[in-house]
Amino acid sequence: MGSSFPTRNQLAPGLTVVIIEKHNQKTGVESTGVVDRILTHSFSHPHGLKVMLTDGKVGRVKRVVS
Repeated sequence: MGSSFPTRNQLAPGLTVVIIEKHNQKTGVESTGVVDRILTHSFSHPHGLKVMLTDGKVGRVKRVVS
């Protein structure tokens, strides 16, 4: 598949990640926050796993902030 997005085993509650919310997909505006819950049940997703951040934002993970 070759997806460059983090897989489920690379994510966990408490990690800081960069997401793109649904309403920002066209513009590519990113948000940074801490993972509260992983919402996608599969191991990976071609557009990034969907998560909920501690501030309530929901979006697809583009990368983990180290």
